Amino acid sequence: MRTIYDLNLKQMEEMLGTLGQKPYRAKQLYTWLYRKHVLSFDEMSDLPAALIAQLKESFCIMPLKLVEKQVAKDLTTKYLFELTDGSTVETVLMHFSFGESVCVTSQVGCNMSCAFCASGLLKKQRDLTSGEITGQIMFIQKELDEVEKRVDNVVVMGTGEPFDNYDNVLSFCSTINSDHGLAIGARHITISTCGVVPKIKEFAKGHYQYNLAISLHAPYDELRRQLMPIDQAYPLDVLMSALKEYSENNNRRLTFEYILLKGVNDHDKDAIALADLIRGMNAYVNLIPYNEVDENGFRTCDTKTALHFYDVLMKHGVKATLRTRHGEDIDAACGQLRARHERTKA
Repeated sequence: MRTIYDLNLKQMEEMLGTLGQKPYRAKQLYTWLYRKHVLSFDEMSDLPAALIAQLKESFCIMPLKLVEKQVAKDLTTKYLFELTDGSTVETVLMHFSFGESVCVTSQVGCNMSCAFCASGLLKKQRDLTSGEITGQIMFIQKELDEVEKRVDNVVVMGTGEPFDNYDNVLSFCSTINSDHGLAIGARHITISTCGVVPKIKEFAKGHYQYNLAISLHAPYDELRRQLMPIDQAYPLDVLMSALKEYSENNNRRLTFEYILLKGVNDHDKDAIALADLIRGMNAYVNLIPYNEVDENGFRTCDTKTALHFYDVLMKHGVKATLRTRHGEDIDAACGQLRARHERTKA
């Protein structure tokens, strides 16, 4: 059965219209779902009984159930969820001084086959619906209600390529960003892509205020192609052209994500080439110490090397940050999500 979370506000108004209901009913529904966080249509006391019956016949609310929950030493929490078709996905809650941040998954498996990433070990089975992505946020928000906290930031960086599931991801963002929904500010929502150029161009034309992050990981095609097969379809000159087009049409700062792989892309020449590639753009580099995955053999560089790489970028006129690891001890860190419970059951 379809989840009601699948419908953004406009779609909900249209759906209710087909049932002979006034548009304001959609905002009432949104209030119950996203402000009061109810998980039963029967709790929606200001809706007509006939409408509640129609909703129960066509929709469920929560589209997933918890299979496993792990809490790391730093209190990062990883959730393994089962969807209605039996598929499993992982979601991560991280605690920062600036608020609670959730990393959501957008696909069951991933077809991008990045050499260093655990998420691509399971090939893409299907896209998640917008409601299945929203459900990840709502499950965690329901838990946060108990400690009087809220989800402040959302990153679409879990398993899957978000721009390979473009429409559902954008509908999800619309729901959580809506003033009648969770009202998470657009600048607190980040979508990551490894470089699906046609969708970057489409995203640019939409003039969205969501943050855009690019998984780069190498500053020249020969190396990037070894690490990220998508470079064969969209080499760096094509990707950078699309990103410059995005920057020209949107007053938004880009983030370039760069995982530091020991002895692979962490040399001075790599830092200088990276600086040359993006200097002059409204952008910065988020350096990510690699979180090791047993199957692929890559290793993380040491702290001294990471800090030196950071210094080289800064000296060459490119702003950078060095990401702190979160949840590495429970395989919840960047690049480690894989629905491990499902894998070990097989």
